[in-house]
Amino acid sequence: MKKEKRCIISPSILSADFTCLGDQISETEQAGAEWLHVDVMDGHFVPNITMGPVVVKACKKASSQLIDVHLMVTEPGHLIEDFVSAGADLLTLSIEAVEDIEAGIQQIKELGCKVGVALKPGTSADMLMPLLPWLDLVLIMSVEPGFSGQSFMPEVLEKTRMIRSELDRVNPDALIQMDGGIGAETIMQARDAGVEVFVAGNAIFKHPDGIGAGIEALREKLDNF
Repeated sequence: MKKEKRCIISPSILSADFTCLGDQISETEQAGAEWLHVDVMDGHFVPNITMGPVVVKACKKASSQLIDVHLMVTEPGHLIEDFVSAGADLLTLSIEAVEDIEAGIQQIKELGCKVGVALKPGTSADMLMPLLPWLDLVLIMSVEPGFSGQSFMPEVLEKTRMIRSELDRVNPDALIQMDGGIGAETIMQARDAGVEVFVAGNAIFKHPDGIGAGIEALREKLDNF
């Protein structure tokens, strides 16, 4: 029997105002967002540099939300323990950035942290299939990783359906997350394809009526599913 599907909103702090990050995190929690998404970029795997364990530690202090960290980092093994110690509840590795993805997954699990694997838009689902039994989460990137504010790429939806179908067979408790261009206009396309965790940045933090209204606009769409 398939598990009941959930709809989790994970605001991406990459789009937040860092001059008042703590207050903005609190607003997301008060508005009902269960998770908080942290994108870690190294300027190598993607052409941008963002934040490190100190930001994760600050998020953990500011919130009781699940801290969801995506390591867009080449060979991140030397950083994993630091992020777990800082308070990451879930660490996601980019499959294209890690030579030995199985060793990375094992390292995270041995530290008592949940583990995910991410795929860029052009990466085949076939690379991921052997790993599915070990994962807590699969992250489908619906934009090219590296910058916020990009447009949603609907061509990833078929890959998402394939992965959800296989997860239902071998690991039904695992979640599918999507990140990139998620907003009120696109969230139902993702939902229909089997996504359960929705990473949204600009749709929340740049909403003209504020953070709460941004989350409510997404939740309204999901509640009508």
